[in-house]
Amino acid sequence: MVSSTRAWTFSQQLWHGAALVAAVALVWFAAGAVANAQKSPAADVARRVDASLAVELHAADSAEAQRETPIVDDETFLRRASLDLIGDIPTPEEVTAFVLDPSSNKREAVVDRLLADKRFGDNWGHYFRDVILYRRSDDRAQLAGPSIQRYLAEQFNQNTGWDKIARGFISAKGDVREEGATGIIMAQMGQPPEVAGEMSRIFLGVQIQCAQCHDHPTDRWKRTQFHELVAFFPRIAVQPVKGDGEKRSFAVVSRDREPRVAPKDGKYRGQLEHFMPDLKDPSAKGTEMKPIFFLTGKKLDLGTPDVQRRETLADWFTAKSNPWFARAFVNRMWAEMVGRGFYEPIDDLGPDRTATAPKTLEILSLAFANHDYDVKWLMRTIAMTNAYQHISLTRGTNTAAPFAATTPQPLRADQLYDSLRSALAVEDFDVARAERFKGKGGRLQQGARFEFNRTFGFDPSLPRDDVAASIPQALLLMNSPMLQRAISAKQASTLLGKLLTQNMDDREVIGELYLRCLAREPKPDEVHTCLAYVSAVKNRPEAFEDLLWALLNSTEFSQRK
Repeated sequence: MVSSTRAWTFSQQLWHGAALVAAVALVWFAAGAVANAQKSPAADVARRVDASLAVELHAADSAEAQRETPIVDDETFLRRASLDLIGDIPTPEEVTAFVLDPSSNKREAVVDRLLADKRFGDNWGHYFRDVILYRRSDDRAQLAGPSIQRYLAEQFNQNTGWDKIARGFISAKGDVREEGATGIIMAQMGQPPEVAGEMSRIFLGVQIQCAQCHDHPTDRWKRTQFHELVAFFPRIAVQPVKGDGEKRSFAVVSRDREPRVAPKDGKYRGQLEHFMPDLKDPSAKGTEMKPIFFLTGKKLDLGTPDVQRRETLADWFTAKSNPWFARAFVNRMWAEMVGRGFYEPIDDLGPDRTATAPKTLEILSLAFANHDYDVKWLMRTIAMTNAYQHISLTRGTNTAAPFAATTPQPLRADQLYDSLRSALAVEDFDVARAERFKGKGGRLQQGARFEFNRTFGFDPSLPRDDVAASIPQALLLMNSPMLQRAISAKQASTLLGKLLTQNMDDREVIGELYLRCLAREPKPDEVHTCLAYVSAVKNRPEAFEDLLWALLNSTEFSQRK
C-alpha cells in the first residue's frame, strides 16, 4: 500500500526537480482526424470573435497585452480540448502523436475527432444532468438521473439542435426512468412555479422566479409576468407508477379534466388554471392567470389543453426571434470552455444585466441561431478562437483584460472519475465488487462513480470561484482502498505492475506516468527529482507507487487548465 505520508512528502519535492525529457515517436492513429483544407464557417466566426474582443474590450495598451498572451502548447491544448469535449484525458499515444504531427490544422482536426467521439454525448449528458438535478426540490428526482443522462447523450451525439432538445424538456410526458426529457419537471416534482422558473433559468438564462412573491428587485420583471409564465404549466402532474423495489417510478402526465376530489384544507390544488396567490389572504383562491410569455407578450386562451400550452411555449422559447434562447446557451458554453461567461452568473441574463463584450456575444449567438442551434458547431467555433487557446491564469493573478487568458477550473466529478480510469487503465473501479455485494432489499450498492459524484459533485451553474475543495475529497483521493488497489505495483494486473515488470528503465517509466496522468512529458527537473527519489527509497515498487500517487493527487491532475 502507498504510504500517504511518504508520498505526500515526495509530491512536494516533485514539482521542483530536473531531468532529461525522453521523446517517444508514435503514429497518430485517431480516426476522423483529417481536416478540410478550406477554412470552415466555424473558423471564420472564430476569427470574427477574436477581432471583436480586441476591439470591444481592450484599449490600445491592453489590446497589445492580449496579443502578447501566449497560446498554449500542443500538450496543454489536447488535454484541455479532450476534457472539455469528451470529459476524459488523452492517452499517451494520442499526446505523442499530436505533438509530432506537423500539420498546421491539427488542432481543428483533433477538435473534429473529439466531437465525433461517443464520449462527447456522455460528457455533456453528465453536465446537463447536474444542471437539472442540483436545483431539485425533492431527492426522489434522482430516480430520473440515469434517463436524463442517456437521453442527452443520445441527443448530443446525434447533434440534435439545442432548440429541439429544449422542446423535448418543455413538452415532456412519460415515465421518468424511461423518458429523460421529463427531467426538469421531475426535478421540481411537477410544481408549476418551480418548473416555470427552471425552464426560464436553463433555457433563457432569465431568473424570473425572483418575481414570484414581488416584482423583481433588480430586473424589470413583474410578479404578474412570472405567474403568467406559470400559467403554461398548471395541467402537468408527477404521479407514482406502481412497482416494487427498484421498479418504483414516477410519470409526468397531463391533466385536462377537473380533479374528482375537491381540494381540502383551503388550498386550491389540482386546478386546471393557475391562480396567483393573494399575499394578503393566502387562503383565498387568488387571481386566475392567462398563459402569457413575458418576453413577447404572446398569449393563449384559458382552457387551452396542456400539450398545446407547452408546445406553444416551446415554440416561443426557441424562436430565432427570441435572442435570449441562443444567448443563454452560448454564454453557458463559453463560460465552460473559456472559464468565465459574458454574463455572470452564467444563468442570470436579461435586458437589465450588463454583459462583458456584448457585441462579441451577439456575433456568436446570431451565428449559433443561424446554424440551427448546432451544438457541435458552436463548440468547434469556440475551440478555434484564440480566446480559448490562450494560457490559463487564475482570476486572482489574471490582471489582463477579460478573456485575455482562460481560467483554470476544477474537474467535474464525472470528468475526474473518467480521468482516473484512463490514467490507471481500469475499465471501472468496482464492477465486480458491485456484482458480488448487495445492500438492503437486494439492491446493488451504488458504484464508485456515484461515490465520486457525491463527494466531488457541484452545481455547474455556480461560478467556479464558489466551488471549494473539501476534506472528504482529499481523503477519497489520498486514502481510498479503491484507488490504493489500482495504484499498487505488487499486482501484475495493475498498470504500474505491468510497467515495472516490462520496463527496467526508470526514465521511461517516469515518462509514461507523466503522459498517462498529466498528458505531457515530464520536465528535466521533474525527471531528476523522480530518479533521485527512486534511488533514495531503495524499493522500486514503493517509490513508483508514491510517484503515481503524487501525480494523481496533484492540482494539475484535478484541474483543467
